[in-house]
Amino acid sequence: MTSEGDLILPADGRQSATALAVARGARRLLAGLGFSTVTELVLASGRRADLAALAPDGSIWIVEIKSSVEDFRVDAKWPEYRAHCDRFFFAIPETVPVEIMPEDAGLILADAYGAALLRDAPEHRLPPATRKALLVRFARAAADRLHRLADPDAGGGFF
Repeated sequence: MTSEGDLILPADGRQSATALAVARGARRLLAGLGFSTVTELVLASGRRADLAALAPDGSIWIVEIKSSVEDFRVDAKWPEYRAHCDRFFFAIPETVPVEIMPEDAGLILADAYGAALLRDAPEHRLPPATRKALLVRFARAAADRLHRLADPDAGGGFF
């Protein structure tokens, strides 16, 4: 906790400082749009979504963060995320050229202070059973993370 009472979450070591800044800005944008978000959500495929966002209407968006051109070029797994969301987005810093990002995905430009939705993503609605399973994953991850904040020695969980 800071002197102002804000909770500071520890970095898990998987993300660069740029990726963490982009995530923070993208989450601020999504919160402003009414979404709740979790980071690093483990999907049924075993992949981890950088950001999973849940809208008030139950829509699920996945946001894949790309912190550099190289990060984007070496990533071949991102098309798999579409099977786990209603809309798929990339979030990038201003140092990544917009032109290299696929046109068939949404696009968010972000820094540590905020973000702008540059391009909406096409919708591809999840089947009901997939949606239910993902909602349960989302809820369990959020609840387990809150539990671990209150009790860092708690075992198990979906963290």
